Amino acid sequence: MKKYLIYTAVLTGLLLAGTGCSKFDEINTNPDATENVNATMLATNIILKNLKFNGRDAKAYLSDNGLSKYVGYANESILSSQYNYLGATDFGILTILPNIESMLKYAQGNVMENSYKGLAHFSRAYTFYNLTMQVGDIPYVGTGQGKTGAITVAYTPQEEVIKGVLDELKLADQEFANGVTFSGDPTPYNGDPKKWRRASNAFALQILISLSKRTESSTINVKQRFAEIVNGGFLLEPTTGFLGLNYSSTNVHPMSGTNDLFTSRTIISTTIIDSMKLYNDRRMFYLAEPSKAKITGGLTASDPAAYVGVKVSDDYDNVTTAYSANTYSLLNLRYLQQPASEPRRLLTYAEQQLILAEARVLGWITTGTAQDYYETGVRAALTDMMGATASYAHGMPINAGYISTYFTGEAAFKTTAAEQLKQIWQQKYFLNFMQNSLTAYFEYRRTGYPVFPINPATSLNTNKPTAVPQRWLYPSSETNYNRANLIAALQRQYEGVDEVNKLMWILK
Repeated sequence: MKKYLIYTAVLTGLLLAGTGCSKFDEINTNPDATENVNATMLATNIILKNLKFNGRDAKAYLSDNGLSKYVGYANESILSSQYNYLGATDFGILTILPNIESMLKYAQGNVMENSYKGLAHFSRAYTFYNLTMQVGDIPYVGTGQGKTGAITVAYTPQEEVIKGVLDELKLADQEFANGVTFSGDPTPYNGDPKKWRRASNAFALQILISLSKRTESSTINVKQRFAEIVNGGFLLEPTTGFLGLNYSSTNVHPMSGTNDLFTSRTIISTTIIDSMKLYNDRRMFYLAEPSKAKITGGLTASDPAAYVGVKVSDDYDNVTTAYSANTYSLLNLRYLQQPASEPRRLLTYAEQQLILAEARVLGWITTGTAQDYYETGVRAALTDMMGATASYAHGMPINAGYISTYFTGEAAFKTTAAEQLKQIWQQKYFLNFMQNSLTAYFEYRRTGYPVFPINPATSLNTNKPTAVPQRWLYPSSETNYNRANLIAALQRQYEGVDEVNKLMWILK
């Protein structure tokens, strides 16, 4: 909920008011409600709050992918994110903080206490990092203190927030190192502290590479921290698996069963299709359906030429006209028909290796070779795709034989640093399709790659139609309930203006 800054104070008051039990309370107790909360239950809630897609529906899921130019839309109305509209964010995720504190309280003296402490540090880091990446400075130091009467919180500069986040991940590493398997973990890690420790370090690397424009920061010491984590050696391995969630018949993929007016009209973009053709990348056949017009014209579903993307900046009326003519390739039917078309992978060995490849090219680390990191990362991503149902791959399945021949042509590791970086960024873009798609947007902000199509005539970025917006606006609840602190933060960062094209510290 948006009114987080008064939430904990109101909640505390309700709890205090409820300490006196009456006969009315006893009579009206819900026999189906949980009466006793414990660390295990809170851990599950905390993990799901951060790792599960918590958008309202499948259209919201598509919106994130539209912002990252993975998909276009031909429904009864436009997908605004496709045309570079960014509104206000929501600070509702901060309601997770009281639950983290409660989890720690209930875990005291428990044999699993160290692991829950590690989870607490990781969860706080994950929450605050994703929030600061959306807007810049955020309420950080002093948040979650509503019980003490602190219902308005000053904004912490982004540089300090990120330092705090990285410090939390270092603490998570230490706590998980001393932890035991803990209960309440809905991820494939199943409470294994060693896997969570590796994920904490991989997440730290992801954050540090996002600071490539701010390596001069003496507060964070970006390159030194990165090298220390790599030299520590406790990173994700091919056998660690991913941090995320498996979908199933009871926890279905957000797109599953939504083959209706809007989700069935989701078009794959030229931004990803054309690049996959260039790389001879068979993941394209798992992501898209062939153009019906091309099939009618005599091409087969296994022919790359049968796949036609939409330029997502094109005029909406023209897009819908071409859609009606069956011109485009639509989203692969497995997303609409299968409850578990693929897992939700938020931290993977594949991405970690690509991050290491970039760091090696930049000279942040001296161990290994950039080519080896690049190739192991891509192989891991392709291997992950092998878990998808091959019958949806249009006769072009990914298998070990295909992977062994992948690194030829455009996919072969380039010779110059500039070209190598583009290859690495391209592969990161591939693997985040319909996954953690906002990561692709964050990466575009940082690198400018892959190039997103921009059309000033169709752009909804009113103040700068020739550019992709750089940030969300602060939530309106901050204007209503934390106005003085918000104004101070805007003056410090953005010349006093809350505007989507302003550059936050991490991007300057």
